[in-house]
Amino acid sequence: MDAGSMMETVETIACRLKDNLFTQHVVVNVAKLVNMRKDSELASSVTECDIINIDGMGVVWGARFLGHEVKERVAGVDLFLELNVMAEREGYSVFFLGAQQEVVEKTASIMNARHPNLKVAGFHHGYFWDDEESLVKAVKDSGADLLFVAITSPKKENFINKWREELGVNLVMGVGGTFDVVAGKVKRAPIWMQRSGLEWLFRVFQEPRRMWKRYLMTNTQYAWLLIKEKFKRL
Repeated sequence: MDAGSMMETVETIACRLKDNLFTQHVVVNVAKLVNMRKDSELASSVTECDIINIDGMGVVWGARFLGHEVKERVAGVDLFLELNVMAEREGYSVFFLGAQQEVVEKTASIMNARHPNLKVAGFHHGYFWDDEESLVKAVKDSGADLLFVAITSPKKENFINKWREELGVNLVMGVGGTFDVVAGKVKRAPIWMQRSGLEWLFRVFQEPRRMWKRYLMTNTQYAWLLIKEKFKRL
């Protein structure tokens, strides 16, 4: 994982774009790290990325617990917003892929309103699995420089890794539920909960049926893995 700060990450991506280097980006949280241990395809899709940022205070604290220096959490939704600022400034075009049609449309509209000079090359909902090739061609034909993929894990990581050579973009980043947040469909946790590592609990409150089991199981497994690793190092 890359332990750079938000600004360092944006600067790294900006430099790679200027040098015309393709960048496959991903963020990891506790759930993703735990699931990678039993899902080899997801593990490959993540580890083959050029930049792997830490999204989730649980991973930040876990890394520090094991003696690693991590400056801060680089949340995917915040990085998405920063990269759109950079894209507008540098004249790069963006493509928004994922979520429901009305959500991705609203996301594109909101980002254009915030950044009048942002070039939105296109957008498309996230339900295209019966014809991935046509979608990939549409992204390539759009001429977009940056592609943001707002689909759940592990679908987005595997889709990105599978088609990375065919997308025709210089940066592709999985952004999970970011479009739902930008469009106002889902509320983001208050700042104090984000900083205290309780954003996961806020999500459970919003979607208890879908989220409670996922977080209970992965958080417990992660804590046990950290404890075992710590004792190995004593």
